[in-house]
Amino acid sequence: MAVITRKPTTNGQRDTSYVDRAQVTAKKPSVKGLLKKSRKNAGRSNGTISIRHRGGGTRSHYRMVDFNGTDKLGIPGKVTAIEYDPKRTCHIALVVFNDGEKRYILAHKNAAVGDAYITDTKAKIVDGNRMQIQNIPVGYQIHNLEITPNKGGQVVRSAGQSATLISLDGDKAQVQLNSGETRLVEKTNFATIGTVSNEEHSQVRIGKAGRKRHMGRRPQVRGKAMNPCDHPHGGGEGGSPIGMAYPKTPWGAHALGVKTRKRKKASDASILVSRHRAKKKR
Repeated sequence: MAVITRKPTTNGQRDTSYVDRAQVTAKKPSVKGLLKKSRKNAGRSNGTISIRHRGGGTRSHYRMVDFNGTDKLGIPGKVTAIEYDPKRTCHIALVVFNDGEKRYILAHKNAAVGDAYITDTKAKIVDGNRMQIQNIPVGYQIHNLEITPNKGGQVVRSAGQSATLISLDGDKAQVQLNSGETRLVEKTNFATIGTVSNEEHSQVRIGKAGRKRHMGRRPQVRGKAMNPCDHPHGGGEGGSPIGMAYPKTPWGAHALGVKTRKRKKASDASILVSRHRAKKKR
């Protein structure tokens, strides 16, 4: 795939680029039974704004993607369509299994109609196949990685992402994520071989505000451009500085790069190398 830049014959096309969807084979969803109505709440909880800068946007259905697939162990399938998913950055693939059931999965890089697909404890080492980590060779790129056993893929699911299996020594496998974090994972957890599709997504330039509004995003305004009643940075004459010891969020917490997290998660014990330490080494 490639990023398309059109000649700006209108103001809205200036500094705008798109991803070439040559990989996508279906213009509309192939199976209506795999669609679910998606209700918009505009970032509100009981009518109160809980997430700012949300609202509007194009209405779209949610595609029910199977991130697990363990209930289809050993049943081969075939990719019959590559589709666009408005709810995620990567493309999805429609798989028809030999028993007749149809399911959506995350499409891997270079996925095509007619590709064979299978989920099993041990399968052929081919991009797109899903199997237990202990049966994947060290050094291979994987995605849709399962962190909690039997829960399905939880990480490495966005466009162009992949993790690297770096070790199978010991009780658990070591997986290096794209952020540089090295994490311990159970060897019996499942992962899909290959890289997630639509790797050019990060190169897209939105170009105009209206295109962002179609995505359900409303405008953002600097705090120093507001009134004092709306933001701690507000007020003052002209383009005055924020005028305080440290930048704050609208609710008074530290902002602009200051770490505010205090609690520890149980999953922190499985992190061998933090992504923050990995960035410092770079």
